[in-house]
Amino acid sequence: MDITRSAEALRLVQVSKTYGTGENPVRALDDVSLSLAAGTFTAIMGPSGSGKSTFLQCAAGLDQPTAGRVFIDGSELTGGSETALTKFRRQRIGFIFQQFNLLPTLTVLQNVTLPLRLAGKRADRKRAVAILERVGLGERIDHRPAELSGGQQQRVAIARALVTNPSAIFADEPTGALDSRSARTVLSLLAEAVREFGQTVVMVTHDPVAASYADSVIFLADGRIAGSLDRPTAEAVAERMTHLGDAVPLRTAVGE
Repeated sequence: MDITRSAEALRLVQVSKTYGTGENPVRALDDVSLSLAAGTFTAIMGPSGSGKSTFLQCAAGLDQPTAGRVFIDGSELTGGSETALTKFRRQRIGFIFQQFNLLPTLTVLQNVTLPLRLAGKRADRKRAVAILERVGLGERIDHRPAELSGGQQQRVAIARALVTNPSAIFADEPTGALDSRSARTVLSLLAEAVREFGQTVVMVTHDPVAASYADSVIFLADGRIAGSLDRPTAEAVAERMTHLGDAVPLRTAVGE
């Protein structure tokens, strides 16, 4: 299923997010602008409280920014109705969560095709099975989540994200609940989704090893972009993280 896409998968323009009002509001994102090209794998890193989770929520349309604009595949995420926003997410965005978020009563295949059914589309069983085979679960399509290991469940979640051919896949600590071997498998599959499927992956992580699988890393500190690193290694990412507090926050990154 081919669709015409913008060369730019994600753009944030002066995005801010403030929680609370009165004397002590919390500015979780502070005037963040960035541009990510389609077909790239980007890791988002930063210390606790840096704004990583808020960034993902605003970029993926799960939360509305207080100010600024967000574009997915050239189309703006607007402040319309929740129904319209939900439809947009189903059509354009894939999600991979730390806790898998699989429905326990459905089989592997049913979980993978669920986003298509929710979007009112015909479930393409052949494509879904092909993707499950690609992630090494071709012989598990009739199993239920409880019959799978954590790593296998996360591979189901990756297949579910891929089946709709989204403009961008957002992964929130996708290896946080996995052992190191399963984590390596999942990260390799995300990298393969970029190389082989032409997907765009944006991954929030605290792990320098996980970040080293990405094409580039964007660092956040105090709600602002504090730098970026291309062709990262785990050692270089860890070194950069130790000095984030010394960095002067930047307002733009990647293509700005």
